[in-house]
Amino acid sequence: MIRTLARLLAVAAASLLIAGSAYAYGQFGHNTIARIAMANVSPATAVKIRALLARSSALATPQCSARTVEDASVWPDCVRARYPLRFGYASSWHYQTLDICGTFDLKAACRDGNCVSAQVDRDVKLLQAKDTPLPERVQALAFLIHFVGDMHMPLHSGSHNDSGGNAVKAAYGDYAPDRLNLHGIWDGQLAERAITDGPDLVRRYSEAEAAAIRSGTTEDWSRESYDIARTIAYPSATDDKPCVTPSGRVTLDNATIARLVPVQRLQVQRAGLRLARLLDEAFGG
Repeated sequence: MIRTLARLLAVAAASLLIAGSAYAYGQFGHNTIARIAMANVSPATAVKIRALLARSSALATPQCSARTVEDASVWPDCVRARYPLRFGYASSWHYQTLDICGTFDLKAACRDGNCVSAQVDRDVKLLQAKDTPLPERVQALAFLIHFVGDMHMPLHSGSHNDSGGNAVKAAYGDYAPDRLNLHGIWDGQLAERAITDGPDLVRRYSEAEAAAIRSGTTEDWSRESYDIARTIAYPSATDDKPCVTPSGRVTLDNATIARLVPVQRLQVQRAGLRLARLLDEAFGG
Protein backbone atom coordinates (compact mmCIF):
# COMPACT_ATOMS: atom_id res chain seq x y z
CA MET A 1 0.00 0.00 0.00
CA ILE A 2 2.78 2.41 0.98
CA ARG A 3 4.78 1.54 -2.15
CA THR A 4 1.70 2.02 -4.34
CA LEU A 5 1.02 5.42 -2.78
CA ALA A 6 4.65 6.42 -3.26
CA ARG A 7 4.46 5.49 -6.95
CA LEU A 8 1.26 7.50 -7.40
CA LEU A 9 2.82 10.52 -5.72
CA ALA A 10 5.89 10.22 -7.94
CA VAL A 11 3.74 10.10 -11.08
CA ALA A 12 1.74 13.10 -9.89
CA ALA A 13 4.92 15.05 -9.17
CA ALA A 14 6.32 14.22 -12.61
CA SER A 15 3.09 15.34 -14.25
CA LEU A 16 3.21 18.65 -12.42
CA LEU A 17 6.82 19.14 -13.45
CA ILE A 18 6.01 18.51 -17.10
CA ALA A 19 3.01 20.85 -17.00
CA GLY A 20 5.07 23.53 -15.29
CA SER A 21 7.83 23.20 -17.85
CA ALA A 22 5.37 23.50 -20.71
CA TYR A 23 4.00 26.73 -19.28
CA ALA A 24 7.48 28.01 -18.50
CA TYR A 25 8.54 27.62 -22.13
CA GLY A 26 5.82 29.98 -23.34
CA GLN A 27 6.53 32.30 -20.44
CA PHE A 28 10.23 32.33 -21.32
CA GLY A 29 9.52 33.46 -24.88
CA HIS A 30 7.15 36.25 -23.87
CA ASN A 31 9.44 37.36 -21.05
CA THR A 32 12.39 37.60 -23.45
CA ILE A 33 10.44 39.68 -25.97
CA ALA A 34 9.37 42.07 -23.22
CA ARG A 35 12.95 42.39 -21.96
CA ILE A 36 14.29 43.11 -25.47
CA ALA A 37 11.67 45.83 -25.81
CA MET A 38 12.52 47.43 -22.47
CA ALA A 39 16.20 47.46 -23.40
CA ASN A 40 15.36 49.42 -26.55
CA VAL A 41 12.63 51.90 -25.63
CA SER A 42 13.52 55.48 -24.80
CA PRO A 43 14.33 56.24 -21.16
CA ALA A 44 11.15 58.34 -20.90
CA THR A 45 9.03 55.46 -22.18
CA ALA A 46 10.64 53.02 -19.74
CA VAL A 47 9.80 55.32 -16.82
CA LYS A 48 6.17 55.62 -17.93
CA ILE A 49 5.81 51.85 -18.38
CA ARG A 50 7.17 51.08 -14.91
CA ALA A 51 4.98 53.77 -13.37
CA LEU A 52 1.86 52.35 -15.01
CA LEU A 53 2.66 48.76 -14.04
CA ALA A 54 3.24 49.90 -10.45
CA ARG A 55 -0.50 50.63 -10.41
CA SER A 56 -1.48 47.25 -11.88
CA SER A 57 -3.57 46.42 -8.81
CA ALA A 58 -6.25 48.39 -10.67
CA LEU A 59 -6.73 45.27 -12.81
CA ALA A 60 -8.18 43.44 -9.78
CA THR A 61 -6.60 40.13 -10.83
CA PRO A 62 -4.74 39.05 -7.67
CA GLN A 63 -3.99 35.60 -9.11
CA CYS A 64 -2.32 37.16 -12.15
CA SER A 65 0.32 39.78 -11.47
CA ALA A 66 1.30 42.53 -13.93
CA ARG A 67 3.72 44.53 -11.78
CA THR A 68 6.72 43.97 -14.08
CA VAL A 69 7.04 43.76 -17.85
CA GLU A 70 7.80 40.05 -17.47
CA ASP A 71 4.58 39.54 -15.50
CA ALA A 72 2.62 41.68 -17.95
CA SER A 73 3.95 39.66 -20.89
CA VAL A 74 2.03 36.57 -19.73
CA TRP A 75 -0.84 38.29 -17.90
CA PRO A 76 -3.29 37.78 -20.84
CA ASP A 77 -2.69 34.00 -20.77
CA CYS A 78 -2.98 33.93 -16.99
CA VAL A 79 -6.33 35.74 -16.84
CA ARG A 80 -7.72 33.65 -19.66
CA ALA A 81 -7.13 30.58 -17.50
CA ARG A 82 -7.80 32.02 -14.04
CA TYR A 83 -10.67 34.39 -14.82
CA PRO A 84 -12.50 32.86 -17.82
CA LEU A 85 -15.81 34.59 -17.08
CA ARG A 86 -14.16 38.00 -17.10
CA PHE A 87 -11.64 37.56 -19.90
CA GLY A 88 -12.94 34.73 -22.06
CA TYR A 89 -14.05 37.31 -24.63
CA ALA A 90 -10.38 37.97 -25.47
CA SER A 91 -9.52 34.39 -26.47
CA SER A 92 -9.73 35.14 -30.20
CA TRP A 93 -7.41 38.13 -29.80
CA HIS A 94 -4.33 35.93 -29.43
CA TYR A 95 -4.23 34.76 -33.05
CA GLN A 96 -5.56 35.24 -36.58
CA THR A 97 -6.58 32.22 -38.62
CA LEU A 98 -5.21 32.43 -42.16
CA ASP A 99 -5.17 29.24 -44.24
CA ILE A 100 -1.65 28.52 -45.47
CA CYS A 101 -3.18 26.84 -48.53
CA GLY A 102 -5.41 29.81 -49.33
CA THR A 103 -4.62 33.49 -49.72
CA PHE A 104 -3.48 36.10 -47.22
CA ASP A 105 -6.66 38.02 -46.43
CA LEU A 106 -6.22 39.80 -43.11
CA LYS A 107 -9.52 41.68 -43.34
CA ALA A 108 -11.46 38.43 -43.56
CA ALA A 109 -9.50 36.97 -40.65
CA CYS A 110 -10.02 40.08 -38.50
CA ARG A 111 -13.72 40.79 -38.79
CA ASP A 112 -14.86 43.16 -36.02
CA GLY A 113 -11.28 43.47 -34.79
CA ASN A 114 -11.25 40.01 -33.24
CA CYS A 115 -7.68 39.08 -34.10
CA VAL A 116 -4.22 39.69 -32.77
CA SER A 117 -3.00 42.36 -35.23
CA ALA A 118 -6.15 44.46 -34.85
CA GLN A 119 -5.82 44.34 -31.08
CA VAL A 120 -2.18 45.44 -31.24
CA ASP A 121 -3.27 48.55 -33.16
CA ARG A 122 -6.14 49.13 -30.73
CA ASP A 123 -3.92 48.83 -27.66
CA VAL A 124 -1.52 51.46 -29.00
CA LYS A 125 -4.44 53.84 -29.52
CA LEU A 126 -5.81 53.17 -26.03
CA LEU A 127 -2.44 54.02 -24.52
CA GLN A 128 -2.14 57.17 -26.62
CA ALA A 129 -5.58 58.43 -25.62
CA LYS A 130 -5.46 60.75 -22.62
CA ASP A 131 -8.96 59.81 -21.40
CA THR A 132 -8.43 56.03 -21.17
CA PRO A 133 -9.27 55.01 -17.55
CA LEU A 134 -6.44 53.57 -15.47
CA PRO A 135 -7.61 49.90 -15.44
CA GLU A 136 -8.01 49.95 -19.22
CA ARG A 137 -4.60 51.60 -19.66
CA VAL A 138 -2.86 48.90 -17.63
CA GLN A 139 -4.81 46.21 -19.46
CA ALA A 140 -3.94 47.71 -22.85
CA LEU A 141 -0.25 47.73 -21.92
CA ALA A 142 -0.27 44.07 -20.83
CA PHE A 143 -2.23 43.05 -23.92
CA LEU A 144 0.14 44.98 -26.21
CA ILE A 145 3.25 43.39 -24.71
CA HIS A 146 1.74 39.90 -25.03
CA PHE A 147 0.02 40.24 -28.40
CA VAL A 148 3.09 41.52 -30.24
CA GLY A 149 4.76 38.28 -29.17
CA ASP A 150 1.79 36.19 -30.30
CA MET A 151 1.68 37.96 -33.66
CA HIS A 152 5.28 36.96 -34.36
CA MET A 153 4.77 33.27 -33.58
CA PRO A 154 4.09 31.88 -37.07
CA LEU A 155 1.44 29.37 -35.99
CA HIS A 156 -0.62 32.16 -34.43
CA SER A 157 -1.12 33.42 -38.00
CA GLY A 158 -0.84 30.43 -40.35
CA SER A 159 -3.10 27.40 -40.02
CA HIS A 160 -4.54 24.56 -42.09
CA ASN A 161 -7.84 23.58 -40.46
CA ASP A 162 -5.89 22.41 -37.41
CA SER A 163 -6.02 25.36 -34.99
CA GLY A 164 -2.59 26.56 -35.97
CA GLY A 165 -0.99 23.14 -35.59
CA ASN A 166 -2.63 22.41 -32.22
CA ALA A 167 -4.36 19.41 -33.76
CA VAL A 168 -1.13 18.03 -35.26
CA LYS A 169 0.58 15.63 -32.87
CA ALA A 170 4.32 16.10 -33.09
CA ALA A 171 7.63 14.97 -31.69
CA TYR A 172 10.51 17.28 -30.91
CA GLY A 173 13.44 15.04 -31.71
CA ASP A 174 13.14 12.10 -29.30
CA TYR A 175 10.74 14.00 -27.05
CA ALA A 176 7.21 12.84 -27.94
CA PRO A 177 4.67 12.93 -25.09
CA ASP A 178 1.06 12.44 -26.18
CA ARG A 179 0.13 16.03 -25.39
CA LEU A 180 2.82 17.59 -27.61
CA ASN A 181 1.72 19.17 -30.90
CA LEU A 182 3.24 21.27 -33.67
CA HIS A 183 1.92 24.54 -32.27
CA GLY A 184 3.27 23.75 -28.82
CA ILE A 185 6.73 23.03 -30.19
CA TRP A 186 6.95 26.41 -31.93
CA ASP A 187 5.49 28.17 -28.91
CA GLY A 188 7.67 26.28 -26.47
CA GLN A 189 10.63 24.00 -27.03
CA LEU A 190 11.76 25.61 -30.28
CA ALA A 191 11.41 29.12 -28.85
CA GLU A 192 13.50 28.24 -25.80
CA ARG A 193 16.19 26.59 -27.94
CA ALA A 194 16.27 29.59 -30.29
CA ILE A 195 16.53 32.16 -27.50
CA THR A 196 19.38 30.37 -25.74
CA ASP A 197 21.28 29.27 -28.88
CA GLY A 198 23.67 32.15 -29.46
CA PRO A 199 24.52 35.55 -28.00
CA ASP A 200 22.01 37.11 -25.63
CA LEU A 201 19.11 38.66 -27.56
CA VAL A 202 18.36 41.02 -24.68
CA ARG A 203 20.57 44.05 -25.29
CA ARG A 204 20.49 47.57 -26.61
CA TYR A 205 20.58 47.41 -30.42
CA SER A 206 22.23 50.07 -32.52
CA GLU A 207 20.04 52.25 -34.69
CA ALA A 208 21.52 50.60 -37.77
CA GLU A 209 20.66 47.11 -36.45
CA ALA A 210 17.14 47.99 -35.39
CA ALA A 211 15.99 50.31 -38.18
CA ALA A 212 15.18 47.71 -40.84
CA ILE A 213 13.58 45.31 -38.36
CA ARG A 214 11.34 47.96 -36.78
CA SER A 215 9.89 49.19 -40.06
CA GLY A 216 6.50 48.13 -41.39
CA THR A 217 2.95 47.81 -40.13
CA THR A 218 1.07 45.15 -38.21
CA GLU A 219 -0.26 43.90 -41.54
CA ASP A 220 3.29 43.61 -42.91
CA TRP A 221 4.38 41.70 -39.79
CA SER A 222 1.32 39.47 -39.97
CA ARG A 223 2.07 38.58 -43.58
CA GLU A 224 5.66 37.82 -42.61
CA SER A 225 4.54 35.39 -39.87
CA TYR A 226 1.98 33.83 -42.21
CA ASP A 227 4.64 33.29 -44.88
CA ILE A 228 6.92 31.57 -42.35
CA ALA A 229 4.08 29.24 -41.38
CA ARG A 230 3.28 28.55 -45.05
CA THR A 231 6.80 28.09 -46.39
CA ILE A 232 8.76 26.84 -43.39
CA ALA A 233 6.81 25.71 -40.30
CA TYR A 234 4.31 23.38 -42.00
CA PRO A 235 6.57 22.08 -44.81
CA SER A 236 9.32 21.20 -42.32
CA ALA A 237 6.88 18.98 -40.44
CA THR A 238 5.12 17.39 -43.42
CA ASP A 239 7.91 16.41 -45.84
CA ASP A 240 7.25 19.55 -47.89
CA LYS A 241 3.54 18.73 -48.25
CA PRO A 242 1.98 21.50 -46.15
CA CYS A 243 -1.49 21.14 -47.66
CA VAL A 244 -1.74 17.42 -46.88
CA THR A 245 -3.16 16.73 -43.43
CA PRO A 246 -0.78 14.37 -41.57
CA SER A 247 -2.34 10.98 -40.76
CA GLY A 248 -0.27 10.50 -37.62
CA ARG A 249 2.41 12.09 -35.48
CA VAL A 250 4.93 14.24 -37.31
CA THR A 251 8.56 14.45 -36.19
CA LEU A 252 10.94 17.38 -36.19
CA ASP A 253 14.30 15.61 -36.21
CA ASN A 254 17.48 17.21 -34.95
CA ALA A 255 18.57 18.40 -38.39
CA THR A 256 15.20 20.05 -38.97
CA ILE A 257 15.27 21.69 -35.54
CA ALA A 258 18.72 23.10 -36.28
CA ARG A 259 17.37 24.69 -39.48
CA LEU A 260 14.37 26.17 -37.66
CA VAL A 261 16.30 27.70 -34.75
CA PRO A 262 17.56 30.78 -36.70
CA VAL A 263 14.04 31.38 -38.05
CA GLN A 264 12.48 31.37 -34.60
CA ARG A 265 15.37 33.35 -33.13
CA LEU A 266 14.81 36.12 -35.68
CA GLN A 267 11.09 36.19 -34.91
CA VAL A 268 11.78 36.73 -31.20
CA GLN A 269 14.24 39.49 -32.05
CA ARG A 270 11.77 41.12 -34.43
CA ALA A 271 8.99 40.97 -31.85
CA GLY A 272 11.12 42.63 -29.18
CA LEU A 273 12.35 45.49 -31.36
CA ARG A 274 8.95 46.12 -32.92
CA LEU A 275 7.33 46.10 -29.51
CA ALA A 276 9.86 48.73 -28.44
CA ARG A 277 8.83 50.91 -31.38
CA LEU A 278 5.13 50.55 -30.58
CA LEU A 279 5.69 51.32 -26.90
CA ASP A 280 7.57 54.49 -27.81
CA GLU A 281 4.70 55.48 -30.10
CA ALA A 282 2.14 54.66 -27.42
CA PHE A 283 3.89 56.65 -24.68
CA GLY A 284 5.24 59.47 -26.82
CA GLY A 285 8.82 58.35 -26.44
